[in-house]
Amino acid sequence: MRRRAGRAWAVVLVALTALVAAGCSGGGDDDADGGSARPTAPPSPSPALWRPKPGLDWQWQLDERADPSVDVPVYDIDGFENDAADVARLHRAGRKVICYINVGAWESFRPDKDAFPRALLGESNGWEGERWLDIRRISVLRPLMERRFDMCRDKGFDAVEPDLVEGYGNETGFPLTAAHQLAYNRMIADIAHERGLSVGLKNDLPQIPQLLGAFDFAVNEECAQYGECERLKPFIAAGKAVFHVEYAVPARRFCADSRRLGLSSMEKKPELGVWRRAC
Repeated sequence: MRRRAGRAWAVVLVALTALVAAGCSGGGDDDADGGSARPTAPPSPSPALWRPKPGLDWQWQLDERADPSVDVPVYDIDGFENDAADVARLHRAGRKVICYINVGAWESFRPDKDAFPRALLGESNGWEGERWLDIRRISVLRPLMERRFDMCRDKGFDAVEPDLVEGYGNETGFPLTAAHQLAYNRMIADIAHERGLSVGLKNDLPQIPQLLGAFDFAVNEECAQYGECERLKPFIAAGKAVFHVEYAVPARRFCADSRRLGLSSMEKKPELGVWRRAC
């Protein structure tokens, strides 16, 4: 199922490789054996983050397990509904794979639903079984999201698509502000990068100037329908892909503009099954 918010709307983790050479005289705390301290080996660098470039073709399928038959270099699929074997099959075919995870709403149909304290749950977001989360409660939400991103990493995904990161522009039941959303979205990006996963900014167009450096690509719904595609240009200018879909506007009406802007665009049906019409 598609998860989409209402219309109201890189800090890239760098692998540190510092060679530590401690030179201490005998008898100090860092020299317990009384001899001269030995240099330590440099830490192993983290795997390089995948940084998708503008123009990559992609498939977005959130309805059921991934169908690998679409010949594109990037797949975006549901992190819970697909297992490590599904991700590995796509990798063997030469695809990069993005893990869809809802980070802004509680979902009654997920296996970790009971881990969320009831106090975090707000109003319905319009999708059955979903309620907005109180993103001000970062200390409570962080470990929950870390476990979800651990799942994405452990299944072998290359990146994460965190959904519903613009709750501040919706009726959530909480007095959320743009500042709350910025803090939460930056935390989400940090969690992904700490696990060696790239991360995409989903919608949230007004905060692109503040969040461009923290996110490695963008995912957008319906910018053509709402006349907003120009607002995604900072991602393209930074050499970062914008994966874009339209539902109500046919491809023939937006593809020329998408190509001009450098967007990775396609027409999809709202249920986000296998069907697609790419630009």
